Formats: sequence, structure tokens, C-alpha cells
Amino acid sequence: MSQADHPAATGRSLDPSGPNAPASFAHDDDVPIPYMKRTRDWYLALGYGNPYRYAHFADVPFTPLKKPLSGSTVALFTTAAPFQPGKGPQGPGAPYNAAAKFYVPYLIDTAKDHDLRISHVSIDRRHTSMEDPDCWFPLPMLRSFAARGRIGRVAEYAHGVPTNRSQRHTIEVDIPILLERCRADVAILVANCPVCHQTLSLVARALEAAGISSVIMGCAKDIVEHVGVPRFLFSDFPLGNAAGKPGDPESQAATLELALRVLESAPAPRTTVQSPQRWSASHEWKLDYMNVERVPAEEIARMREESQQARATGKAIRESAGVRTGEARGAG
Repeated sequence: MSQADHPAATGRSLDPSGPNAPASFAHDDDVPIPYMKRTRDWYLALGYGNPYRYAHFADVPFTPLKKPLSGSTVALFTTAAPFQPGKGPQGPGAPYNAAAKFYVPYLIDTAKDHDLRISHVSIDRRHTSMEDPDCWFPLPMLRSFAARGRIGRVAEYAHGVPTNRSQRHTIEVDIPILLERCRADVAILVANCPVCHQTLSLVARALEAAGISSVIMGCAKDIVEHVGVPRFLFSDFPLGNAAGKPGDPESQAATLELALRVLESAPAPRTTVQSPQRWSASHEWKLDYMNVERVPAEEIARMREESQQARATGKAIRESAGVRTGEARGAG
């Protein structure tokens, strides 16, 4: 291109997404999904009158590693739910299933394998099928890292964390239980749905304040950074794949290894590292999740009815578990 033909000289703008854009330029829409805006717009379309407000903090606690990871005990935190026979579809391809939710923190023995599923949360069902639990619960991979000495040991128990929309309940009820139970030097927290990312961000903050170094593995960058956490490994994948691509042990191992490196190298709180892995060559999948602009009006009406039913189911489960309701900052 001659100087005379340059866009600046001709008055034409160079569209980085257009057909004449340099091959190295990404599309303008190939950016992290704005989950806070998408979920607010989505729930307003479904009839929730008050947009949900995610937790937000100015200050972030930070606990540097106290010893090398090769000598550390590492605890795993998950928002996945134990499979509950008789509670409806929970396997690959299952629709959102409020009946499979849990509202009390649980412990599971890390020496054993467990059937944990994510049908109870709002992951990206269009672009992932929930077939590989190692994408959201990397316990087998973590055990293999311990076996080869990358970490000292896996903590005796992994922690199941409820994804309650009530930030107050998470902070005042669930987190004290989790802190009392955690016997580890380091914590890895693997998030799934948008609210999962908020919940585990609140847990990570509490762990750091209690002297336990932490890293979140997640896919909702805006939510985690809005809350404010010490360390975050961001994978630009559909929700439900924070620990790597399904059926791809190399991707999962690389993702866990990068999370450990973030633990070792973060110089200060609010450290975010983005995984170099790409979900696919196309960015188009990012335009679909909870995007009201892409859903016909009749489909929104059907989903509104399903949402009301799920809300009633969730309320009944919370009340039976003794969980207080109506405490979230806005409607979820």
C-alpha cells in the first residue's frame, strides 16, 4: 500500500473486522463474554423486575504462598453437585434442573472418584454437552500432579459450595463452614455458572483473609474481576469448562498447570492470567449465551414459564434445607 492509498491519507477507516483487515486482527466480537450485562438483560426479559447486582469490593486480600507447591497441601472447591438419582435429568445434554441443586456445603473424600454434575447451574448448554466431568472437577488431574510431585498432596476432602444468589447467605452462613473445614495451604476453586463465579470469588476472598492462598479457574472474566479476587486463571471457553476442554487431557493438564503457575507468580492481588488456549477457530459461540437479541419472542415466553417453575422448585429446596430467602441484592 502506497502512502497515498493509506486509510489515514484517503479518509477511509480501517475496519479491523472487515474483509480487508490484516490477517492478524481478531473480530471485534472476539472478546470475553459480558456475562453481567447478558444475565441482567436475560432475567429482565424473563420477568424479574429488579436487575441482579453482583458483589463488588474495592480492596482485595492477598496471601503469598508460604512454601513451595511441591510441599503444599492443595484443597479443591467446586460448585458441581453430587448426582442425585430420582431428581430428573442430570447427565450429558440435560436441561437446567433446579431439582438437582444443593444448598448446604458438602465434603467428599479425595482418595475416591465421585460423580459430580452441573445440570443444576446455568452453564453454556448450546456449545458444551456436560460429557466430561474433568472439565469442571479436576480431581483426577490434581491427584496425578501430586503423584509426580508438582504439589505436595491433595487435601483429604474436596469442598462442595452452594451457588446461592444471596451474597449475604454465602458470606454469613456458607463461608464460615468452609473455613472451619478447610485444612490446606492452598485452594483451587473451579467455577461454572455466572453465580458460581461470584460465589467462589467470595470464598476465595475469605480464604485469603484467613491465610490460605487461592486461585480461581473460571470462564466469566467480568464477574470475577468485578468482585475482586487475589488470583484468577481465565479460560475463554463456554461456561462449564473452566478446567479445560472436554475429552482433551492435554488441555486439562495445561490449564491446571497454568493455574498453579498463577499461584506461584502472582505479584499482587487482582492478578488475572488468560489461558492461551482457544475454544475454536470461530468466535461465534460467544454471541449465543443468554443473548436476548438472538432468541425469538415465543421462545422467551416459554423460557419465562420454565424460569418461574424452576424458581418455585429452588425456593422449596432452599426452605426445606433451612436456607433463608429473599436476601440477594436484587432479583436473580
